[in-house]
Amino acid sequence: MSLRLYKPSVFQGNLKKKNYFEGWYFKQVNRDLSHTFSIIPGISLVENDPHAFIQIMDGSEGYTDYARYPIDQFSFRTNHFYVKIGSSEFTERKMILDVTAEKTKLTGKIYFDNGVRYPQSLFSPGIMGWYSFVPFMECNHGVVSVNHDLRGEMSINGKLTDFNGGKGYIEKDWGTSFPEAWIWIQSNNFEEHDVSFMLSIAKIPWMGRYFVGLISFLFINRKFYLFSTYNGSSFSEVRNDNELLEITLRNNISKLKVRVVKKSFCDLAAPVAGEMSRRIKESIDSEVQLQLFNKSGEQVYSGTGRNVGLEIIEGIFRYL
Repeated sequence: MSLRLYKPSVFQGNLKKKNYFEGWYFKQVNRDLSHTFSIIPGISLVENDPHAFIQIMDGSEGYTDYARYPIDQFSFRTNHFYVKIGSSEFTERKMILDVTAEKTKLTGKIYFDNGVRYPQSLFSPGIMGWYSFVPFMECNHGVVSVNHDLRGEMSINGKLTDFNGGKGYIEKDWGTSFPEAWIWIQSNNFEEHDVSFMLSIAKIPWMGRYFVGLISFLFINRKFYLFSTYNGSSFSEVRNDNELLEITLRNNISKLKVRVVKKSFCDLAAPVAGEMSRRIKESIDSEVQLQLFNKSGEQVYSGTGRNVGLEIIEGIFRYL
């Protein structure tokens, strides 16, 4: 077991791995919620096409772009989170961008203040809980920053966008492939400044079989409400159509009702056996409505999140 499991933000792989990917997801929303911009730096280690990349998603303009870099332009540190791709740098505290892709010229510096980390313990290094120690997992997930404030600006194709006073979020994945099917929902743009929410339900293959795994948190009033397979939580009342997605989460402490209003989607590249050859769809302008109840059935929170990250791989509903 590597002690890097207790630092899920750092690069978990090595450059000699085969059929391996690792990527970090940085989401930025400006102060008036008019501009959502996601940056995904990462690496794809496959025999026929090894490369580093920076994937760009502009929620306002509704497009994505993909900048490729030779492996020798990818560098990292193992004692703390630092990744450099080309001239761009990524850490828990800042992002320095100098990216030229097919449709996008992107430069800027964004600083991250007042960051909130996901809770850790000896037997739960991150959001996967004790599943972090299970070998042969196809894909591993980590939350780097639950919530942080933004300082700085970006120039996007010559147009300057001010992110001062905005909100940010960081998570990551590493392994061989994304799951066959999943749901992912994320927002930290609620009326209350410190609220953050993420939910993922996925079909997870393991040792020739599979199980449907749940990881989710709601952070309110400086407290985490955790709903995950490893702590005995479950989901039910799943409803999905062209406009709405509804899910109810439960454990022996709380119940959380989730209602998503779907908006526009863009195409993203995703890994299969380390190769960034799969195409999935993601929205970063949807809306989520949350209702949290205690075990007595009393409502303790109700709120609406904006600029929601949303991925729905339709095959997941065969397993729910």
